[in-house]
Amino acid sequence: MTLHETAKALVRQGKGILAADESSATCDKRFEALGIPANEESRRAYRELLFTAPGIEKFLSGVILYDETIRQVASDGTMFHELLSAKGVLVGIKVDQGLAEDTNNQGGKVTKGLEGLANRLQEYKSMGAVFAKWRAVANVTDKPGDASTRENASRLAAYAATCHEKGFVPIIEPEVLMDGLHTAAQAEDAIVEVLSVVFDALESREVDMKGVILKTSMAVTGKDNPLRAEPREVAERTVRALRAAVPDRLAGVVFLSGGQSSVEATANLDAMAKMEPLPWPITFSFSRALQGPSLQAWLGSSDNVPEAQAALINRLSLAVAADAGAYSKEMENI
Repeated sequence: MTLHETAKALVRQGKGILAADESSATCDKRFEALGIPANEESRRAYRELLFTAPGIEKFLSGVILYDETIRQVASDGTMFHELLSAKGVLVGIKVDQGLAEDTNNQGGKVTKGLEGLANRLQEYKSMGAVFAKWRAVANVTDKPGDASTRENASRLAAYAATCHEKGFVPIIEPEVLMDGLHTAAQAEDAIVEVLSVVFDALESREVDMKGVILKTSMAVTGKDNPLRAEPREVAERTVRALRAAVPDRLAGVVFLSGGQSSVEATANLDAMAKMEPLPWPITFSFSRALQGPSLQAWLGSSDNVPEAQAALINRLSLAVAADAGAYSKEMENI
C-alpha cells in the first residue's frame, strides 16, 4: 500500500488502533500494582494474550508495539509482528525514546529519539512495521507558545518527515495531559494552542498531511477536578479545538484515553462520533481504556487468559460502537 492508502486503512470506519506500546518500566508499574511479577516473561505473556484474543481483527486496523514487543514471540514460536500481520492487522511501532528535562525551559519536558531514527525505522520496516508513533506532552497550565511546546513541535515535524522518507505513516501524539484541576474549557484552549504550534511546524517542513495521523487528547476536565464535564461538552469542545487547529487534509484523527476510565473515554468518543461528518475520519487509539479490564482479569495467571481476552473483546466492541455513534452506557451491563 502507498502511504496514503495505509493512513486511510488505519482510520477506516469500524476499526481502531490498540496502543500496546507501553515501555517496560510503565508496564511493570501496572503489574506491580496488581501483584503480577514484573519481568520480561510476564510482559511477553500479557502481550500474547492481547494479540491472540479471538476476533481482534474484526475491531482493529492496527496495533502500536514497543521495541521489546516487536522482537518477542508467541508460545508457538511466531513473532508477534507476524502474528498480527497474518490477521490483517497493521503493525506500528513507538519510536520516541521517552521524555527528558528541557534545559531551555525549567520544568518543561521534551521528547528524545531523533538521533538514529532513520536507522531504527529501517530495522522496524524489516519486521513488517508500516506506521510509527511519537509522543510529546504538555500541561494545560503551560504558557502559550512556551519553549518546550515549540521544541516538541519541531521534533514531531522532524520525526514525521523522516517517517515519510522511510515509507512510514507517522502518528503524531502531542498529548495535553489530564493532570490537574483544570476545566474542560481550559483543556480546549490548551489543545488549540499546542496543535496550532505543531501543525505550523509540520507545514514549515512541507510534510504531506494526507500521510499523517494525529493522536490527540480530548478536552476533558482535569483528573483532580471532581466536577466532570459531560460527554456532550467534551465532544463539542474537542471538535471545536480540532477544527480551529487541524488542517482538513489530514489523513485522520485518533483519540487517546489519557487517564480516563474505560467508560468515560468510550462515552466521550461516542459523543464526538454523533457530531460527524467532520473534516477527517476519527477513531480510537486507546491503551488503558481497552487493556485495564483485561489486565485485572488476567492477574498473571494462564488460567485467566480466556476471561482476560473476553474482557478485551468486550471493550473493543464497545469502542467500535462508540466510533459509530451507537454506544450507550446501558451496553456496559450486557
